[in-house]
Amino acid sequence: GFAAWMGTGEFSSVGSAQTEQPKPAEAEKPPVVLRTVAVVKPPRISHARAIRMSGQTEADKRAVLATRAAGVIAELPVKQGDHVKTGDLVLMLDAEDKTASVETAQALVKQREAEWEAAQRLSKSGNIAKLQLDNAWSALTAARSQLQSAQAELDRNRVLAPFEGVIDRVSVELGSSVMQGGEVATLLNLDPILGKGQISERDLRFVKIGDEAEVKLVNGETVKGKVRYISRDASAQTRPFPIEIAIPNADGAIPAGMTAEVMVRATPEDSVVLPRSVVTLSQNGDLGIRAVDAASKVVFYPIGLVDDTQNGLVLGGIPADAQVIVAGQDLVKVGDEVKAVPAGEALIQKLGQDGTRT
Repeated sequence: GFAAWMGTGEFSSVGSAQTEQPKPAEAEKPPVVLRTVAVVKPPRISHARAIRMSGQTEADKRAVLATRAAGVIAELPVKQGDHVKTGDLVLMLDAEDKTASVETAQALVKQREAEWEAAQRLSKSGNIAKLQLDNAWSALTAARSQLQSAQAELDRNRVLAPFEGVIDRVSVELGSSVMQGGEVATLLNLDPILGKGQISERDLRFVKIGDEAEVKLVNGETVKGKVRYISRDASAQTRPFPIEIAIPNADGAIPAGMTAEVMVRATPEDSVVLPRSVVTLSQNGDLGIRAVDAASKVVFYPIGLVDDTQNGLVLGGIPADAQVIVAGQDLVKVGDEVKAVPAGEALIQKLGQDGTRT
């Protein structure tokens, strides 16, 4: 019996023989549940970037008129609020002696002209020497110079308008005495009126000379104009660049010195309109939106703010085929796989409302 048992090759004791037990089936992995987000392909619009800045209105030209001689005011034909043209008389000082000097010089010029003409006739007939002809011409030239000097002295007693405008302030009275260089009146040219502001260095690249602009006055009135000047020298403290908007003001209805909001519209660019709630920040602090790519994964697109309207934010920098997450964007992060479903019709219609100003 022992020999037979040895022949079988099974050496374990009875009851202790190990039998191969079937391996338990591997536990099945639970299915991955994807988060559902609402997406939309926003309509594309062409919208002009709006750059707003605080400012004020100023006259196109401002001049403080002053006398060039001392004397007593003999004529003062203007008063505050009068409209004058270039060359109009604003003030005249008493100048009887200078007027007489001009009249004397005019009479002398006429006499010297007659002598010159007579000398020319005699020279042609050979009855006068060339030297006498030259003397006649010299005398005429001297008389004309004397007249010019006398007229210049008389003009020093006049104050004329250097440009067309409105007399804003008169500082003297008729009959009063003024010193040389004394202030007489302030002249303003209000057509065009200027809307002045300061544009930031970040927005400077979006604006150029000739761009359309709007100026909203403190009284609620909004007027339109064009960018006339952009300074190339920034303020040393806050780094903005002065800018001027020329606004037609033929009737002078817009005064200088009024507080205003200046808004410049840049060249229209490809944009989309999205609710403010869609905009979020990346891990690096960049402003942008989250979207779903072709692999159903969340991506982030940095954006540029073009305008802020009543219907939402006008944003640039979003690709044309982007599926923007408009619901659930704060519950996912870049790289997450999500289930994207189209947004409701009501939301799409809201996004499609433009309120555009191109």
